[in-house]
Amino acid sequence: MNGIIEVFLLSLVPTFEGRYAIVYGIGGGYPLWETLLTAALGVLLLSIALPAALPYIDRIMLWLENTPLKKLARLYLYYVERVRKKARPYVEKWGFLGLIVFVAIPLPGTGIWTGSLAAYLLGIGKKQTVPALVLGGLLSMAITVLPALGLFG
Repeated sequence: MNGIIEVFLLSLVPTFEGRYAIVYGIGGGYPLWETLLTAALGVLLLSIALPAALPYIDRIMLWLENTPLKKLARLYLYYVERVRKKARPYVEKWGFLGLIVFVAIPLPGTGIWTGSLAAYLLGIGKKQTVPALVLGGLLSMAITVLPALGLFG
């Protein structure tokens, strides 16, 4: 059971998320279906929690700019600007589908964390953001699990 908890916790880590938590679980010899379901639970949790939390994180970071933790705030603001530049072409050109594709691409700097932030920055409502994050996160898992199982790889 310990291994499945590891898979779940890894599925919540930025850039790692469900897509690489699956590879970790399969590599660790954990049962495939438990690994898939656990990673999918992480995708679902992130997809719901992040869009709800981002407005509060923004406020905290803006407040931190005037404290000794201003370096943390500046790092966050730098990351925000990178996300905005990276995701804007996908979302502006293809909207909802663009956000799904952006989240589904299993590369560093994409995924649910970044997609959630991009949707927030570009003013996409939660009613569109959450399903796009879930679908993109699950697609990303599928894209990484097939080669991990020796299929299409």
